[in-house]
Amino acid sequence: MLIKRPPDIPPSEITPPGICRSRREFVAATLALAAATSLGLRPSRAGAADGLPGLHPGPFGTDEARTPLKLVTGYNNFYEFGTGKEDPARRAGSLRTRPWTVAVEGLVKRPATYDIDTLLKLAPPEERVYRLRCVEGWSMVIPWAGYSLAELIKRVEPLGSARFVEFTTLYDPARMPGQRSRLLAWPYVEALRLDEARHPLTLLAFGLYGEVLPNQNGAPVRLVVPWKYGFKSAKSIVRIRFVEQEPVTTWMRASGGQYGFYANVDPEGRGQAWERRVGSFSRRRTLPFNGYGDQVASLYAGREQHRQP
Repeated sequence: MLIKRPPDIPPSEITPPGICRSRREFVAATLALAAATSLGLRPSRAGAADGLPGLHPGPFGTDEARTPLKLVTGYNNFYEFGTGKEDPARRAGSLRTRPWTVAVEGLVKRPATYDIDTLLKLAPPEERVYRLRCVEGWSMVIPWAGYSLAELIKRVEPLGSARFVEFTTLYDPARMPGQRSRLLAWPYVEALRLDEARHPLTLLAFGLYGEVLPNQNGAPVRLVVPWKYGFKSAKSIVRIRFVEQEPVTTWMRASGGQYGFYANVDPEGRGQAWERRVGSFSRRRTLPFNGYGDQVASLYAGREQHRQP
């Protein structure tokens, strides 16, 4: 199989444009999900609100129809398992999510290494359910189970010099076959400004549809930043580091002009004025900040940094 290096990959292959009128049939997820009881999340149940019994809504959400679970788990970008949208569902069964720890380090008063089950319990249950839109040139509506990253940030107490938060994904080429390629510089690194990371819409997610995260969706813990394009939401996180200088992220190294640090949802800036909701062939306008402008636009007041450099 030919593996393209970053300069050879057109933007349409990295994030499919919303103007696509057709799409090959989606493949339903075939991998079994991890046991929900290990994280205190329960299997979804017909008739339960949002399919998330025992968990309570967070402060943000949408009334839009949820994307079917089989599409959420069967159509993904997770290059650690391949560049095809169905590759993660087919290949991610090799990922082991126990034991798992997340190191929180850098410019903080209280650095710590958290076991995944301890990390899950840092916030109360009422902060664990958010039905949010996510966009990558296509869009989905997903009921995430998690809590605001701000809860963790408060506990570790960033120093006054901390201005950015860097997230690093697991590096394990034996179980993440995409990392054997030279497609990207591994491990995968993404970052946010500290004020972006503290915004209550920025989540640490541990589950979706009432179950623990499937491997292909970023198990056992991932970032969800719903007003930014999907590649900003790091998956399978093993390190969170607070730093003073703006980190050089994986996609900045690969294609900084198209996928720079301020890759907020800016449909005109990226030429993606239209998007397609996964599961439908109809198109819709891509909203600035993915429709969360009322909540987050103030973070960028007086600046055009939500546009690409």
